[in-house]
Amino acid sequence: MEYRDTATGNIVSNPIERLNVPTGRAVSRLVAERGSETEDMFASIFGAALSNINTTNKYLSDAENEEVKLAMGKSSSTHDLAIALQKASTALQYTVTLKNSFIEAYKTIINMQI
Repeated sequence: MEYRDTATGNIVSNPIERLNVPTGRAVSRLVAERGSETEDMFASIFGAALSNINTTNKYLSDAENEEVKLAMGKSSSTHDLAIALQKASTALQYTVTLKNSFIEAYKTIINMQI
């Protein structure tokens, strides 16, 4: 199934691609390219996580703005509201999944025997 990104007008087959954050494969590729540059690698991954949070906040804000427009009668398009709500929901689910993965990885590292 393909989707049209309302921000850019591009057709996107995977809605996660719209978030512009590296997936697990992209992070693995980054690790392979950078090798032992752990500080830069951590900074890149942390920067990507912050970018993901900022994108999620933007989508949530856009959804709230669409709700307010519809409630005040400035917009009659329920389609735009539904798209904004779905974007916000998908972005939030993705962000929560990443957070849970980071927490699980942290717990695994903490519990390692030295």
